[in-house]
Amino acid sequence: MYKQVSIITLSMMLLMGCSGTVPTLGINDGQLMPCPESPNCVNSQQSAADEEHAIQPIEFIGTRQQAQAKLLHVLKAAERANIVVVEDDYIRVEFTSQIMRFVDDVEFYFPSTTSDNITIHVRSASRIGESDFGVNRERIEQIRNNVKL
Repeated sequence: MYKQVSIITLSMMLLMGCSGTVPTLGINDGQLMPCPESPNCVNSQQSAADEEHAIQPIEFIGTRQQAQAKLLHVLKAAERANIVVVEDDYIRVEFTSQIMRFVDDVEFYFPSTTSDNITIHVRSASRIGESDFGVNRERIEQIRNNVKL
């Protein structure tokens, strides 16, 4: 009995530890935080020379409000997505993996523009670990495709 309780307690501690602590996120001087050196992050504001981390922003034709509404619709339909912050120019979402409960932070930044061509900058990063096996890049590409539908 004691052994079972110990195993359950240890398992719960490990699973709770998989969420990691929330890193410094948000917009600073019109920029999302740069990616760390680990390959488990993509960022549309990263230098194109940094092929490991660079990704294209999401382009949208319409107003910023229309772009945000469309993106929120896509995010609300996404599995294991928790929308944490919604502001006029910024959205932050936490995606949790199904098995290990790892948390990835995904951010969307809508810079001000007078045009109807909206650029949505993106950043998607794992909180813990070294490699994400391309999950963050795939997630952004899937969101991009769904926003364009």
